[in-house]
Amino acid sequence: MTVNIEYEIDKDFDFDSDKVIKDAVVKAIDYTGFPLQAQINVLVTDNEEIKTINKEYRNIDKATDVLSFPMIEYDAPGDFEFIKDLNPDTDADYFDPQTQEIVLGDIVLSKDKIYEQAAEYGHSVVREMSFLVVHSMLHLFGYDHMDEDDKTMEHLQEDILNDMGITR
Repeated sequence: MTVNIEYEIDKDFDFDSDKVIKDAVVKAIDYTGFPLQAQINVLVTDNEEIKTINKEYRNIDKATDVLSFPMIEYDAPGDFEFIKDLNPDTDADYFDPQTQEIVLGDIVLSKDKIYEQAAEYGHSVVREMSFLVVHSMLHLFGYDHMDEDDKTMEHLQEDILNDMGITR
C-alpha cells in the first residue's frame, strides 16, 4: 500500500503526522476488508487553500475540515465485490501503472480546522486528524452523508478509532 502525503503548510505538528495519517488509512482499509493493495493521496493544507478547492469542486465558498475525492464508484457503500475481479491489465483506469495498486482517491485536510475542531470538541489534535482521515477513507469506500449511510459511517468511524485506541 502507498500513502502519498504532501504538505502545503509547515509540517510543525508536535507528533508524527505522517504516522497518524498512515495508521488511520491502514486501519480503515483493514477494518473494512478492502481486498486489494491500494494507493491514497493526502494533501495537508490550510483554510485558505481548502476553501479554494471546496469552491472549485463543490461550489461551496467556505473552508471545510476535509475533502474526499473518490476514484471508484461503488454499487453500494463498502461493497468491494466487483473490485476483487479488477485487473491492472484490463482495468487500467483504476490502477497506478507503476505500482499496480488500485487508486482509491485523494484526501485534503485543513491543518487549521484540525486544530480548531480539536479545541472545540475537547480532544487531542491526533484524535481529530485520525477521525478526519478515517471519515474521508469511508467516503473513498463509497459512504456518504445520506440517511442510513450517515449512521453507518458514524458507527464505523467510532469502531475504527476505538480499534486504534483513539478515544475522545
